[in-house]
Amino acid sequence: MMDGLKILAAECTGYSTAILDCQEPQDILKLVVEIMTIGIGIVGAIGITIAGIQYITAGGNEEQTRKAKRRIFEIVIGLFAYVLIYAALTFLIPDFQPFN
Repeated sequence: MMDGLKILAAECTGYSTAILDCQEPQDILKLVVEIMTIGIGIVGAIGITIAGIQYITAGGNEEQTRKAKRRIFEIVIGLFAYVLIYAALTFLIPDFQPFN
């Protein structure tokens, strides 16, 4: 279990050994935002791909086409909302620079 935490928290304080080495709340916030950014990016890409396949395979069915377009729209809105939250964090916390 501890090995998993060490791997997960490797970026916390410059590739340290454990999440317990995170001394400041900003380090933990940075780690959480990095993990969320990667996860949301992956989920968004998979979601758009699946909705795109549903749109392509709708075969002229208006209901299926409408559902696929709606899913793509919702995913894009979700990604945009996350970008706004990320921008707000980097604006409000001056030294907040994830992926550094």
